[in-house]
Amino acid sequence: MGIMRRHDRHAFTLVELLVVIAIIGVLV
Repeated sequence: MGIMRRHDRHAFTLVELLVVIAIIGVLV
């Protein structure tokens, strides 16, 4: 139902979370 809502301010997908964690892991 809320899967298509990608314009939410606090909408975070699992993929985006993994990407952020991966970038932080590389920088640190």
